[in-house]
Amino acid sequence: MLFKKSFSAAVATLGLAVASTGVAQQVTLPLPHLLTLMPMGGQAGSQTEVTLSCESVEDISALLFSHPKITAQPITGLDGKVSPNQFKVSIAADVPLGVYDARVLSRLGVSSVRAFSVSQLPEITRSKPNNTLETALPLPANSICNATMTKRAVDFYAFDGKKGQRIAVDCAAIGIDSRLTPVVILADAQGRDLMVNRTGGVLDFTPPENGRYHIKVSDLTFQGGERHFYRLALQEVPQGAPTPRQPQTQTVSAMSWPPVNLAPTAAAKETEPNNQAVQAQKITLPCDIAGSFFPAADVDTFEFTAKKGEVWWVEVASERLGLNTDPFILVQQVTQKAGKETLTDVAELYDIAPPMKVSTNGYSYDGPPYDAGSPDVNGKFEIKEDGTYRLQVRDLFGGTRNEAGNIYRLIVRQATPDFSLAAWAVHMTLRNGDRSALSKPMALRAGESRAFEVVVQRRDGFDGEIHIGMDKLPAGVTAEGLKIAKGKSVGHLILSASHEAKPGFTIANLFGRATLNGQEVTRPCRVASMEWPVKDAKGEIPAPRLMADIPVSVTDSEHAPITLETAEDKVWEAKVGETLKIPLKVTWHNEFTGTSLKLKAYGDGLTTLKEVDIPVKATTAELTLDLAALKIVPGDYTFALYGSGVSKYRYNPAAVPLVEAEQKKAELLATTAAAEAKKLAATDAQAAKVAAEKQKQAEALMADAVKRMKSVSAVAEPKDTVDIIVSRPIRLSVKAAAGVAISTAKP
Repeated sequence: MLFKKSFSAAVATLGLAVASTGVAQQVTLPLPHLLTLMPMGGQAGSQTEVTLSCESVEDISALLFSHPKITAQPITGLDGKVSPNQFKVSIAADVPLGVYDARVLSRLGVSSVRAFSVSQLPEITRSKPNNTLETALPLPANSICNATMTKRAVDFYAFDGKKGQRIAVDCAAIGIDSRLTPVVILADAQGRDLMVNRTGGVLDFTPPENGRYHIKVSDLTFQGGERHFYRLALQEVPQGAPTPRQPQTQTVSAMSWPPVNLAPTAAAKETEPNNQAVQAQKITLPCDIAGSFFPAADVDTFEFTAKKGEVWWVEVASERLGLNTDPFILVQQVTQKAGKETLTDVAELYDIAPPMKVSTNGYSYDGPPYDAGSPDVNGKFEIKEDGTYRLQVRDLFGGTRNEAGNIYRLIVRQATPDFSLAAWAVHMTLRNGDRSALSKPMALRAGESRAFEVVVQRRDGFDGEIHIGMDKLPAGVTAEGLKIAKGKSVGHLILSASHEAKPGFTIANLFGRATLNGQEVTRPCRVASMEWPVKDAKGEIPAPRLMADIPVSVTDSEHAPITLETAEDKVWEAKVGETLKIPLKVTWHNEFTGTSLKLKAYGDGLTTLKEVDIPVKATTAELTLDLAALKIVPGDYTFALYGSGVSKYRYNPAAVPLVEAEQKKAELLATTAAAEAKKLAATDAQAAKVAAEKQKQAEALMADAVKRMKSVSAVAEPKDTVDIIVSRPIRLSVKAAAGVAISTAKP
């Protein structure tokens, strides 16, 4: 948390500055966002036409997906022109059921992602209002309807039910990037409520009689609009079969599951009844067991023998499987004396703690809104004496829940040290609440450096250092990992684009390397992002999730406002106790306010560096490292400077002369058409009528061009924009002083 503590302190003053400048100042440079797709999914083996809505997106060149067999082509009209924001999406028949990421490529590069679901059921898209019982949309059994929630209304659907035929109704919204909090009600033919769900679960219904039934869908607070979309599935389910659920995206907590080399399915199953001590299921350790928190208030009890000195690690996955559960483990020793059983508590195991302090309010100003912890369990217990032991697993939320779908995976193992990684772009943190978090795609401008926070969940006692790396990047883009130090939970990655970088896009690979049991291993790093750009911290709560892959782009349509780097690209060398002066090169592309930029440093060993002052407009500066004061010991170090600044930013100014040329062309066309109409008015009535129609069309084109010119000019006006400034990584090699024995111990 070293970076977060200092960064929050650094921007506290900035928050005051933002508050005083009013609404004229924007926070962070614009980044491309894909906001919605309609429909937001399709059936495997089919084609569907989708319409997009976007923000800070121009000149879309492609709609791409995280599965290679989901492809898209622009839709063209009868006139041969491409229809704006419309694509025909083809889904191969062998694409598995699941949620995939969609994104667009545009002028500023790759956009934020949006969930796109693939089903195995026929799909329809609602095309007209259905806000009354009389206008209820008929929904065939075993189908999915894509729709957008009507604001301050209820959407009605109808289906024919058969007596005894089990039906499952599932409204997917949470888990597919929607802002909808769905309320789903199942009603009879007259609209009278029979069942209701307000938690995003499934309605499992068996009609008592043949007849017409209705489904009502609304938002919990009756919100609506294009961002409140949902997928309503109606399926016939065999008696005794699990209730089907639509797939969903993964929460950030899922970054620590599954462990490496875990079998796809558990080796054993929990067997009911096993709630009582006399019913305890006999097991041997180690074990891997699949079970469920069912029925309500279920307490699964397992019994085993163990020997003194044994240490066992217990891991339970349930919440990380996408379920709203909170597992708890109780381990007790069982002793018998005079025929009486005595239970002695050995261990109580609760949540997996976040690797760093997280926001207490779900926003960000006192911590990041990303929580890589989980209500699941990963802990250990030690056997103090030979004997019989019992392990109980229960859901702390399960007292009244009667859902067989709330499954879990229980693993008891000897120590297997390992680690899992997740990362996200560092966000602007403002105490005045202007903004709390933004969705930040990895779309780099030429000359830009961006910082990513990387966190680790350590497993089974592993505490070694982890080196962070990234490859498969676009040409002109490099990545440098600032390692996660021994025993620490947070590191950073700096992603940099060269001044000369040309437009490019790749799916990158982010990873961490460490030594486990004497062997170097590599583990993947998942990347998280906000589902939506959050612009009003007081009215919007950020919703983060894991991305399916790691899209990275670079553009030369704009440059970073500032590029800060060392004068020479090399490893800077010094000896312990010396003072090293490193010349810096500063390239300014935007005009900055204020007199100087004040920057801190992050990177293991350098976080206590005194604030660095960079005068505005200075093209050179000097970084002084007092290695004695920093208590730097021999070793290799990588660090970066960071801070914030306010620059004058113009959005897409290159569009202004292009639209200006279109306006002049339209004006000329309108003038020519008016003259032609006037000329023919007195000589040829029929020709004059045709000419008048052409004049009308030309004037409409001119009016549209004037409107576009006004809009493009307005957004291209310079705006004070506050953003995070990050230098390119600085590499340092510190040698032992002459005649001094080398020590690698760090303070």
